[in-house]
Amino acid sequence: MKTATFLAVDFGAGSGRVIAGTLSPEGQLTFKEIHRFSNSPEKRGGLMRWDFARLHSEMRAGLKKAARECDGIVGIGVDTWGVDFGLIGPDGQLVEDPICYRETAWEPMISKLETIVSPEDLYARCGLQPIAINSIYRLMWMAEEGVDFSDKKILFMPDLFNYFLTGVAVNEYTMASTSGLLVAEERNWNHPLMRKAGVPFASLCPVVKPGHNLGPVTPEVARDLGLPETASVIAVGAHDTASAAAVVRFDGDTAFLSSGTWSLLGISLDEPVTTETARLSGYANEGGTEGILFLQNITGMWILQQLMGRWKEQGKTYDFPTLIRMAEEASIDTVFDVDCPEFAAAGDMDTVIREHCRTRGLTVPQTDGETVRALLQSLAARYARALRDLESVTGKAMKKLQIIGGGSRNALLNRLTEEATGLEVVAGPAEATAIGNILTQIKALGYPAPKEIIENF
Repeated sequence: MKTATFLAVDFGAGSGRVIAGTLSPEGQLTFKEIHRFSNSPEKRGGLMRWDFARLHSEMRAGLKKAARECDGIVGIGVDTWGVDFGLIGPDGQLVEDPICYRETAWEPMISKLETIVSPEDLYARCGLQPIAINSIYRLMWMAEEGVDFSDKKILFMPDLFNYFLTGVAVNEYTMASTSGLLVAEERNWNHPLMRKAGVPFASLCPVVKPGHNLGPVTPEVARDLGLPETASVIAVGAHDTASAAAVVRFDGDTAFLSSGTWSLLGISLDEPVTTETARLSGYANEGGTEGILFLQNITGMWILQQLMGRWKEQGKTYDFPTLIRMAEEASIDTVFDVDCPEFAAAGDMDTVIREHCRTRGLTVPQTDGETVRALLQSLAARYARALRDLESVTGKAMKKLQIIGGGSRNALLNRLTEEATGLEVVAGPAEATAIGNILTQIKALGYPAPKEIIENF
């Protein structure tokens, strides 16, 4: 076997990267960060939107750089955050920039859908909790706003990037599973629900499984970026959570925690759990690369990111290690509910936390170190509650929690989580999403599984 290189294009809600994974003839998989860029929505026309043209340009810049620096490129895979989508018009171009999931305009659609189908029946079919970010509510709102879908295709974010690389329009399963538009057990579109809700199902594309080979990049892309014409684009676990979870070895008593802007905690199952008990527990069924990810969506490092942004505005530019050291030295017993609605919005998070604690009779943090300590304790307590719910619903006793993603580098949070849950906590890999993306490409293209994975980036 010759040396082969696989490119992971990993878009997060705050930043994006192009990572090269090189598989040697000896079976050693090593990594190199090729390109990194920022990402954030911006208010335009009264709505929060993603700057797709810039993100597409950054992806192309990263792939072009990879073509210069890497030998033997055989595969490309794109993953992004969930739920967001764009419309492709009859001319093959993006109609307008995709709306960001943090927009709130369509929140009333949750109540409207409940008048069409009961929450119990909805969960029994789609397996998701009724959260405003789910794509179904946005599509209902857009239909009410008069958007004409008749000659357009609905493509989720990674599907859009894949489309502009290959010209192939499909909806990858793990992304589609975040929409609220799938039948969980059938893993395909829920046409009866969409008819009732007024969602334009004719504009959706065929659902493909993770690992589906979309074919090579177009000749134009190959020429412009210097990529081999034979480089295949693989529909990986296109939802970043699915790619991240692909690195976890599930053995029946291991749960995973994907720790980033959001915290996703759960296990992998062969089939969805859509019972009323599961619904009331707050668990959802999302697509994984090998099965169903039965998980809870928990507020994660978003709160800390907002705190750091606010403190920077005040002239206090802390790096992450400094904040963790300050939290380790702080002493405060406060634990608050990180999922309270007031923590979901961007803004002066420091003031929001203090006011939240004051109105609930909790000890109010007086220093920045105490604020971070209280936050980390609160996250650990929330993870413990999620695990108790998981064991109750599934009847499975967990022994180990594998924390993956950037948050796995937070040794203090890992220790607090171990204390709160009573489970063995295993940290890493930190770059789980890119690694899982590349592992799916390797399998899809028929290369042998790596004998050794070296997380050297």
